[in-house]
Amino acid sequence: MKRLKYIPGIALIAALLPSLMKAQSREEPLKVRHLAGNCYVYTTMGTLDDGSRFPSNSMYVVTREGAVMIDVPWDTTQLTPLLNSIRQRHGKKVIACIATHFHDDRTAGLNALAAKGIKTYSTAQTLALCKKEHNDEAQYIIPQDTTFRFGDRRVEVFYPGAGHSPDNIVIWVPEDKVLYGGCFVKSTDSQDLGNLSDAKPHEWKASMLRLKARYPHPVATVPGHGPLDNRHNACDRTLELIKAYEEKHPQ
Repeated sequence: MKRLKYIPGIALIAALLPSLMKAQSREEPLKVRHLAGNCYVYTTMGTLDDGSRFPSNSMYVVTREGAVMIDVPWDTTQLTPLLNSIRQRHGKKVIACIATHFHDDRTAGLNALAAKGIKTYSTAQTLALCKKEHNDEAQYIIPQDTTFRFGDRRVEVFYPGAGHSPDNIVIWVPEDKVLYGGCFVKSTDSQDLGNLSDAKPHEWKASMLRLKARYPHPVATVPGHGPLDNRHNACDRTLELIKAYEEKHPQ
């Protein structure tokens, strides 16, 4: 067995510095920012199939009853830090979580939330797909177009139609005029439609037009990945990307 050699304090720090810096670079703590009204966006990093790291946006809404999460941290190690952050920042417990589609960047951690007594929700279509893919499942089923009332805030669930996935829903917070598009909406810097493994790209345009017609004047729109955006710019960018895809892949 190798024995560690004694190294004076400064030399020891210098010797360990590359390893410390490497470890620190892997630490990607939870990022939380205020969006509008009582809505806050939190961002964590997930690992793609090629090993690269990619940011994922989710949201929570602060209400008199408690905080309502929209989706989960993609990095499940950030779930407890998120719950702690909400409690410290707002003096509120998380009381519910709504998953907007079945992929693991939206569902991983639902079981852990339920174990903590937090109610978790999805549509029946999302639940069926979670069962098929062996992803975490929500406890409660919600109709696709439902309005929750949590204290002083309403949370509207709307199914615009298939797009990124067959089950993708969006969330509207009318008191704050915030539209949470999730992965149904691409960020303004996106160069393509991204992961199409479960997508319905030829249905996406009609679905997006339904979304824009229903919520024409958001203060802010939250895409599932990438930078945040004011108003409908992300939705318009998504329509541009859909058009480009259809030109290359006509039916």
